[in-house]
Amino acid sequence: MNKALSLSSAAAAGKLVAPLVGNFQGSFNMEQFFRRKDKVVFVMGATGTGKSRLAIDLATRFPAEIVNADKIQVYEGLDVVTNKVTDEERRGITHHLLGSIDPYSNFSSHDFTHHASDAIESILARDRLPIIAGGSNSYIEALVDDYSEFRFRYDFCFLWVDVSLPILHNFVSDRVDQMVDGGFVEEVREIFDPKGDYSYGIKRAIGVPELHDYLKAERDGADERTLLILLELAISKIKDNTCLLALRQWQKIRRLQNKRNWNLQRLDATGAFLTDNENSHPVWEKNVVEPSSMIVDKFLHNDTRRITTTVFSPEPVHHAAAVSR
Repeated sequence: MNKALSLSSAAAAGKLVAPLVGNFQGSFNMEQFFRRKDKVVFVMGATGTGKSRLAIDLATRFPAEIVNADKIQVYEGLDVVTNKVTDEERRGITHHLLGSIDPYSNFSSHDFTHHASDAIESILARDRLPIIAGGSNSYIEALVDDYSEFRFRYDFCFLWVDVSLPILHNFVSDRVDQMVDGGFVEEVREIFDPKGDYSYGIKRAIGVPELHDYLKAERDGADERTLLILLELAISKIKDNTCLLALRQWQKIRRLQNKRNWNLQRLDATGAFLTDNENSHPVWEKNVVEPSSMIVDKFLHNDTRRITTTVFSPEPVHHAAAVSR
């Protein structure tokens, strides 16, 4: 058999082969060059689109563990404010970098790259699939493009959970009201900083600086009417800033798709957000989970044929009642 053909076939199968050039000099590791790349799946999307939900859904279908890529959810504390998935919602799936970092430190993109790389290797060592899920695209971009070994060591698949922005904005606005009912203000009160320094750590979370004037007035003994007005203003700012965050995240994903050619597989979850809670699950399964599972299955089995995902339906006028993350 032709030696070049033999080498090509063995490399494609992920087998280790001896170098053809016997007198090769230098530190180049031929064994590493011909090793089969490990697989990593990314789940991306704007805040509130259901990234965590999809990652967990996938992890129940494939032997996987999840690495959080949200720059605020990495910190310990403020579980309601940061909208972390609960123990019940995790469904027994192991999560890494979720609520594990000192809340008063600054966890940079470089820090994330280091910790996420360690987590990926530990997951792979257990013969499981790493799923990186989160809305902090700067973290993901740093890991994929700035970490020099990442593209050399791994094959990766990008899933983009997308929701029509007007529908998403209505949803995240309603979600803020639910979070306020669930103890949002009480959590922020516990870390209130009268000096107003919200430049580091978990204090940068949306909702913490917005509540400053209200909590300061409360501490200073303001009357009930003044407090009510300040609280309403704070909640309105939280909603506006959450919607602005969603827009910026969406814009960044489009830039990554268009300029870096990341080949994002877009999944339109809008339909699930237009269905009442009782009926949203079947729509989510059909429109998001099933096509995602098919994409991941093909990716894991080296089927490189491109899959065409769904596109936006016309914009309806009503908004979502479904709860997502």
